[in-house]
Amino acid sequence: MARDVIIFDTTLRDGEQAPGNAMTPEIKQRLARQLDALGVDVIEAGFPAASQGDLRGVQLIGESVHRPIIAALARCHERDIDAAAEALQPAQRKRIHVFIATSDLHLEQKLRIDRDTCLERVRASVRRARGYTSDVEFSAEDATRSDFDFLCRVIAVAIAEGATTINLPDTVGYTTPAEYAALFRAVPERVPEAAPLVLSAHCHDDLGLAVANSLAAIEAGAGQVECTINGIGERAGNAALEEIVMAARIRPQVAAFQCHVNTREIVRTSRLLSHEIGVFPQPNKAIVGRNAFAHEAGIHQHGVLQNGLTYEIIEPETVGAGRSSIVLGKHSGRHALERRYRDLGYEPDAATLEQLYQAFTALADKKRQILDEDLLTLLHDGFQRAPEVYNLTHLRVTCGTDTASAEVQIAGPGFPDRRATATGNGPIAAAFAAIGEAVGRTIEVIDLSVQSVTPGRDSLGRVILQVRVDGKSLSGHGASTDIVEAGARALVHALNKADHADGLETASLSSSYFWGV
Repeated sequence: MARDVIIFDTTLRDGEQAPGNAMTPEIKQRLARQLDALGVDVIEAGFPAASQGDLRGVQLIGESVHRPIIAALARCHERDIDAAAEALQPAQRKRIHVFIATSDLHLEQKLRIDRDTCLERVRASVRRARGYTSDVEFSAEDATRSDFDFLCRVIAVAIAEGATTINLPDTVGYTTPAEYAALFRAVPERVPEAAPLVLSAHCHDDLGLAVANSLAAIEAGAGQVECTINGIGERAGNAALEEIVMAARIRPQVAAFQCHVNTREIVRTSRLLSHEIGVFPQPNKAIVGRNAFAHEAGIHQHGVLQNGLTYEIIEPETVGAGRSSIVLGKHSGRHALERRYRDLGYEPDAATLEQLYQAFTALADKKRQILDEDLLTLLHDGFQRAPEVYNLTHLRVTCGTDTASAEVQIAGPGFPDRRATATGNGPIAAAFAAIGEAVGRTIEVIDLSVQSVTPGRDSLGRVILQVRVDGKSLSGHGASTDIVEAGARALVHALNKADHADGLETASLSSSYFWGV
């Protein structure tokens, strides 16, 4: 039977320490609520002694998130431990996480102390932390480059003073899976008092081995693994939570452990984090990358269309990623093209499909990405000349230190003027939300770029965007001296194409022939 492993999430502490990942207390609180929904066991909320903002962030999380353990980091200093205890006061379940470096390199070059002084600091600090809470974790920073005999002496002192979790971090991503597993087997043998306690793995990705090392540690007996969403963290990052969890779900015979993470919340959590800090995972990132479930090659597309397991070991729905994405490009085949036309409401016969495929491959050699409107243009001569069903007649946007708001009026033939108001994270987002509300369409922005058309302070700005409107990918462009207005006009342009595409699809479904072919 697979044993339980504690998932210790340090996105809000170690993850935040990477350049560009800074979070306000309010952002941390929002992310902590989502981590609670994800089902992690421990949330390391921050390093209270580092700043008042960090202290406040831990307090907010302790006040509002009650199921998981809330941990706060502290160096082996009285001031740090007292700050952690203060920050954790509102938490129903609290942990103080104390650490000190144990490698000779760190002791001599960074801390400028000897081994005996290190042992005394561990003894005093764990004892002080234990005075505030019965749940104390001790970390031997740079454990994988520490002298093993001295590391074991430090661990024995921490346990004697009441530490309940012992973390053996690979602080600089130095070790390999075999070495790390051996460390987790050797410590309980040398320090018998550690055997009944929880040994924790904390890995960095400097050699790209963070997840592999974490899995090796678990196999060797680690009862807790410390990780972050999207693998964010200092330098090359931390072990990615989503990869560790899904390894156990997909390969239970090999990664024989279980946890309480709700995998269907993984993608939602990843996207919330990316939105809040403005740092997105690389497209090929496992589990949560934009291309994790995307297929362009024709052979792969054919296989996935027949059975997803041919080229996907994870069903996208199990991590909250919706469904597989068949991306049309120069490597795509006829099967994928035919499927997309069917999704758009068309049933081309064999001869028509062959003509469309030849035209499609010629176009794909010239364009990096093929949108649905490109397919409609191949099928319907003149699709790009969509009639102006929607016309932006009024736009008013308010923005500044408060949430941006927008008011729009849309006019058009055959329907009364439509007005709507909405808010958003910025003026363009607010304007787009109001326009979507006015026309009653579901809009997802895929890409948006701004260009200066004319020089000078009063230059004409041009916005080019790609959007998905009720499932159809389309482009739009608009120009104005006001860039928010230019963006709104670009969106209205794309909406007119969407309305035109709907009309063509309806006509196709009620007809036995194809227009423009």
